[in-house]
Amino acid sequence: MTDISTSSLQGGGQVAQEQNKNMSVGGKDNDKKPVKSSSGSVYAEKKKQAFKKRRKDFGKNVRQDEFEQRIIDIARVTRVMAGGKRMRFRACVTIGDKKGKIGVGIAKGADVTMAVAKAVNKAKKNTIEIPIVNETIPHEIYFKKGAAKILLKPARKGKGVIAGGAIRTMLELSGIKNITSKNLGTNNKINIAECTLRALNSIKKVVPQEKKKDNSGNLKKIDAEKPEQKENDIKKE
Repeated sequence: MTDISTSSLQGGGQVAQEQNKNMSVGGKDNDKKPVKSSSGSVYAEKKKQAFKKRRKDFGKNVRQDEFEQRIIDIARVTRVMAGGKRMRFRACVTIGDKKGKIGVGIAKGADVTMAVAKAVNKAKKNTIEIPIVNETIPHEIYFKKGAAKILLKPARKGKGVIAGGAIRTMLELSGIKNITSKNLGTNNKINIAECTLRALNSIKKVVPQEKKKDNSGNLKKIDAEKPEQKENDIKKE
């Protein structure tokens, strides 16, 4: 009997100790949890307002590139070295702001992204400005570079861009909306792009003519000359 009572007492003591431990652990967890008020703390409100402001201003300070870029040609090129062949990528890229500025760049890289990035940087350094009059070019132009021959003609409003391939891509990025073009030479995209760039660069700028002024700065008035009357006609009168 004594053994049963002592074992039961020991078991009861262990259960009590475990309950005390659970109570203590629960009390610690309750102490760690912050008490939320119905109105909310001032710190939480400030943090919420700052987050809303950051979200509202997100993307405003990011600098946007003024040029739009398009890839004209990508090719894999190899060079025979002493140890074997070295493979690289060549990219031809044209950029433009659709307001008269355009550029072309050609570069090589270990991968396509590197080649395109280098070509864009080269194109930005070699941009030209095209004189646009009434959404078209001021005069007809024929240009030849190597095997590439390009013919560009102005078009009336509403005609659109009549071109294809690399010429169309460059004309759209330059901002010309009405033009007629014809490729009369090679089909090599790089040669066509370089020929088109030089043709657009050779367009003459339109300078408005000013009326002649005299020394005083006033515009001259040219009167029509009256015919001289003969002496006989004067006597008859």
